[in-house]
Amino acid sequence: MNKRVSSVRVLVVDDEPEIVELLCELLETSGYQCVPSLSSQQALECFTRDPAIGLVLCDLHMPGLDGIELVQQLKRVAGKGRPFEPIMMTGRADKQDVIKALREGFVDYYQKPVDIDELLEGLQRHEANLASRQQTVQHLGHLNEKLQFLASSINDLYQDLEQVRAPLREQALEAPAAEAARVMPAGFDQLSPRQMAVAQLVGRGQTNYQIACELGITENTVKLYVSQVLRLTHMHNRTQLALALAPNQRQRASAY
Repeated sequence: MNKRVSSVRVLVVDDEPEIVELLCELLETSGYQCVPSLSSQQALECFTRDPAIGLVLCDLHMPGLDGIELVQQLKRVAGKGRPFEPIMMTGRADKQDVIKALREGFVDYYQKPVDIDELLEGLQRHEANLASRQQTVQHLGHLNEKLQFLASSINDLYQDLEQVRAPLREQALEAPAAEAARVMPAGFDQLSPRQMAVAQLVGRGQTNYQIACELGITENTVKLYVSQVLRLTHMHNRTQLALALAPNQRQRASAY
């Protein structure tokens, strides 16, 4: 039977060389690739160099950075794109230390001397959890790439639409003003070009939504312009404004 070989490397960190050597030997005979480390600083360097390290088995109490501080540093190195599973070993199982370690992100802890069978069972479980997390990160990465491509495509489409709509908006503003200059009921000479454009589009029977789309403004802005036009031209409502600007009504006005 072929011996199981894990693709995930285990970083073993302890300031006691005998423990590191023994754990690495036992784990390697069970199919794990181990990276030994005798200090937190050495562990940081190994973790930074080797992206295949996914399980970190470390002592809680060590000189310099303790296990909790080490994991905090490893998280900074890993960022969001590199998940890993930190597992704690301790010879002094102080309840508050354990609680603090679990809050910091340790997924498990073992009392020294470590029961190797329990440790191997735990490592297999955490290896499966790590594979699931890595798959999720990879999926999110692909999804983020697709979202960035979609955002870029939408931006390009918006720019193309703006190139088409800009001259149309200018025509929408210029045409009503030119038409109004020829024949226009009394009182409309007080309107600004934008107010005149809105009034003319009302006269054509367009809705606020249609006017907003044509002029590139919001419906609320259209309502505001309509209200201003009614006030300045002494019209009572939108229907009266539309009738006053209807082509047949303006032709009659020019005939008198």
